[in-house]
Amino acid sequence: MNYGTLPSRLLNAIDSLPNPRAQMFRAPEGWQSISSEEFLRRVAGLSTAFVELGIKPGDRVGLFATNRPEWHTADFAITGAGGVTVPIYFNESLERITYILKHCGARCVFAAGHAQMQKLQALRSQLPELEQVILADCSDLPPDCLRYETLIASSGATDVASYRMRASQVLPGQLSSLIYTSGTTGEPKGVMLTHTNFCSNVSDACANVKFSAKDDLAISFLPLAHVYGRMLDYTHIFHGITIAYVEAVEQLPQALLEVQPTLLAAVPRVFEKIYARVVEKGSKQTGTARRIFDWSMSVSSRSALWRSGEAKAGLALRTEWAMVDKLVYSRIREGTGGKLRLVFSGGAPLAKPLAEFFWAVGIPIYQGYGLTETSPVLTSNYPQNRMGSSGKPIPNVEIRIAEDGEVIVKGPCVMQGYYKSPESTREVLTSDGWFSTGDIGYLDKDNYLFITDRKKDLIKTAAGKFVAPQPIENALKTSPCILNAMVVGDKRKFVSALIVPNQGTVAAKAAERGIKFSSNVEMAAHPWVRTLIESEVKRLTANLAQYESIKRFALLPEDFTFDNGSLTFTLKLRRRVVEQQYQEIIEQLYADVAEPRPILQE
Repeated sequence: MNYGTLPSRLLNAIDSLPNPRAQMFRAPEGWQSISSEEFLRRVAGLSTAFVELGIKPGDRVGLFATNRPEWHTADFAITGAGGVTVPIYFNESLERITYILKHCGARCVFAAGHAQMQKLQALRSQLPELEQVILADCSDLPPDCLRYETLIASSGATDVASYRMRASQVLPGQLSSLIYTSGTTGEPKGVMLTHTNFCSNVSDACANVKFSAKDDLAISFLPLAHVYGRMLDYTHIFHGITIAYVEAVEQLPQALLEVQPTLLAAVPRVFEKIYARVVEKGSKQTGTARRIFDWSMSVSSRSALWRSGEAKAGLALRTEWAMVDKLVYSRIREGTGGKLRLVFSGGAPLAKPLAEFFWAVGIPIYQGYGLTETSPVLTSNYPQNRMGSSGKPIPNVEIRIAEDGEVIVKGPCVMQGYYKSPESTREVLTSDGWFSTGDIGYLDKDNYLFITDRKKDLIKTAAGKFVAPQPIENALKTSPCILNAMVVGDKRKFVSALIVPNQGTVAAKAAERGIKFSSNVEMAAHPWVRTLIESEVKRLTANLAQYESIKRFALLPEDFTFDNGSLTFTLKLRRRVVEQQYQEIIEQLYADVAEPRPILQE
């Protein structure tokens, strides 16, 4: 099947679905918009500049920017010239940027913003193959760089015509992008994705989704250097949908209120934080307000399956829900802009209780599953949702479960391999196109996929028992008192956990008992807090097998973040890094392992 190419799909969308506000961005004076006609003019002008600078089909071009209109302008300019886009996370380290640009042999880099300019200048002497740097939104332009605004200033109909001609010569099987994995272990690998890989995923993953170019508005905050946000933004662009760009996740809450999107995609950590804020705010209520909040939480747990379409509800429950909706749920929806109709979750398994909560309050979350190597979507819960699952395989994707439980897949979205690494490619990709995902899971009788954990993340206790940490961590994070958690215990006698208390909720509960903390460190060390968290751990892990149960835990004063090296830029735990950072604390949990004295009693 010919799915087309990225530039051909862009041109088709602009020609058939012109949009006066194709792109929106936050300026000091408020939200501004760019029409699809102007978007194409900029793409064509920059693409002409790339060609004049000597970029030929197959040449790699780095793209280093936050989520902003210029990101897509540069991407389509590169691919329209037959080049290969190599995205770099906007907050990446100098060492990793140097590695990526050296490994891919980038001849040119497009960057936007002062911070990106400074990083490139700091490492440019280490990149002898880098010939040109094009900078956008930089007032203090270095003398050896080119200004983006100047390059596109005079572009017009001639450039657009030239772009159309060049785009028609790009073939579906050509390499369109190298995406370097976040590298939870070892050096990142360059995933080779073709135009067919991306375009097939856009077509197949959203084959049953009904979009409205007139009424829909999508918000783009997931890093476009990551395949998940990028593929979904392609979907929006190709359907003529307005995209509002958010440059940092910290700006998301305000942006939701201001632009009121109908479409949103996020990773589970974002939903966990929204849930934590809701529970924290509710826990601070007193009197009648607190009783109403507690009632709303009870109704949400009882109505989730009905709200998601998986069960029916009687008149009494429907009446209760309608009452609570007016008092509580409508306000929660207002906090997300009030217009969300489709919400997608990916990047990691979403805890079932969280999915149930959001469905119950009227925010429908459809979980999917995929990897960078699969462009990325493999399964989706849309439109027939089954909470707790990752959904059914999308059209043209086959899924099997290997004897050891590993999920293996095949389809037009599967990568061509790892750049300059045939050995690594052969380890995961067979000659007939089957890709080993590295994830453990199973298919139920209706072909819904359930992911239990990463194969490499499985903990093997000293007794030889395998423990999947993610389900346990997800269960713990449903507690209003627990912000984050990581399970440890590989080659140990029993399983333990590193737990980050939810400072706001815990402080509120403590204040009710006259307890106050001067710092997060004091909170994490307080005996009352330890007792509180212990009761939550017991409650949330009561159904685990004996060898899975958490025998001990340590409370940490600070959360796992990208800045402290604990998370990838897609907000996944760097388990080995965390284990190194907290090695002494972990060792203390097992200090008396010869004579175990469990903190949590069996």
